[in-house]
Amino acid sequence: MPVLDNSPCVMARSQQCETGETQTMSALKGLQKWHTIVESGSDPLQLAAIIREDAVFHSPVVHSPQEGRALVVAYLSAAGQTLGNNSFAYVREVVDGNNALLEFTTEMDGIHVNGIDLIQFDDDGMIADFKVMVRPLKAVNKVWEMMAAQLERSED
Repeated sequence: MPVLDNSPCVMARSQQCETGETQTMSALKGLQKWHTIVESGSDPLQLAAIIREDAVFHSPVVHSPQEGRALVVAYLSAAGQTLGNNSFAYVREVVDGNNALLEFTTEMDGIHVNGIDLIQFDDDGMIADFKVMVRPLKAVNKVWEMMAAQLERSED
């Protein structure tokens, strides 16, 4: 089913384009693994298995990109522990070739969080680039506070 766009290959969990043409998409392979790992608690070893060595993570609260598998795993694992509570849900998914946009909602300490995960996969379905955007400002501040605390605990 096409989502958000009339271009021929913007899809949601489907390999068939609006034109009826079927495409092989690395994002679909990677997303299946991603969803399985997220649903099982974002285990760092499982995350490392789907993230390229040279992957980059773009945080909504850290200015510079975080480069390398170890940092990307640390941030995604911490995010899984802070954002991935009982209220977390992906509410929209758009896939185009090697790219996926996943919109999510969750609640943290009574604050509604709305955000997106913008993920670029390589041709093997491994995560190459992961960008998170969050709104509103109150949610950004709460994510910063809770992620900092989780990352500190992870270092101990």
